[in-house]
Amino acid sequence: MTRVGWIGLGAMGAPMAAVAAVDHDIVAFDINPSAAVALADRGVTAASSVAEAAAGAEVLAVMVATEAQAEAVLFGESGAMAHLRRGSVVLVMATVGPDPVQRWAGVLAERGVGLVDAPVSGGVARAGAGDLLIMASGASGDVARVASLLRALARSAPVVGPVAGDGQKFKLVNQLLCGVHIAAAGEALALAGSLGLDPRECWEVIRHGAAASFMLDDRGQRMLDGDFDEVRSAIDIFVKDLGLVTSAGRAASAWTPMAETAESLFRGAHDFGLGRKDDSAMVSFIRDAG
Repeated sequence: MTRVGWIGLGAMGAPMAAVAAVDHDIVAFDINPSAAVALADRGVTAASSVAEAAAGAEVLAVMVATEAQAEAVLFGESGAMAHLRRGSVVLVMATVGPDPVQRWAGVLAERGVGLVDAPVSGGVARAGAGDLLIMASGASGDVARVASLLRALARSAPVVGPVAGDGQKFKLVNQLLCGVHIAAAGEALALAGSLGLDPRECWEVIRHGAAASFMLDDRGQRMLDGDFDEVRSAIDIFVKDLGLVTSAGRAASAWTPMAETAESLFRGAHDFGLGRKDDSAMVSFIRDAG
């Protein structure tokens, strides 16, 4: 079995680690100590630190939320850098944008450690079923060393480029669409209520027509149920991700008007006190703050 150090057991990371543990030796760390302990019956071994998870690992999977968290995991005072063995591979599955992973790849290469850039998409249910889309990029030898892990986690894991950062670029395009679709679903269901319609009946009708989308199905259901405290993906994640999208657009001299509008809505929802709520709370923001 491949020895995998796993960092990050949040809403997505925990089910992914459990799926990976079927065919891999997973030693996992999360800042919440109970997160790894809770996966013991799924074959995941709890580590007491990033260093313990990284020591002896052939692959170090990083599934955290932000660039700052990933930077600390790899290069912080108690980070993985000093414990990664030559020939190992860091698998960055967080959405952080292309620039950080390109920088990290260069630093790690000096120590004989590879980096595969592999952001994920699909949501919590698909994470638990090994049914994700993973957009992988990196040197062919490094990608080959993580191939079995990617196969365990993903329905589809295309290699989208030869260098770290290419996967992040694909993910930014993905997140532009996801963020816009969530905001549009929230606006549509709020409008349905304002027009005197039953929003659930309206949703049931239109999701089978030309307006159908994964986000209308998935987030629409959660918007109607109204349980925004069960967080599968927080409003603040899209504040971050759409910020990455619009920043990348500006750097590329690309106009991203829909992403900019969606970003302003997610930032507004954050300011409205919904940042830590599930991103389906967008319907509440549009309905109540408009």
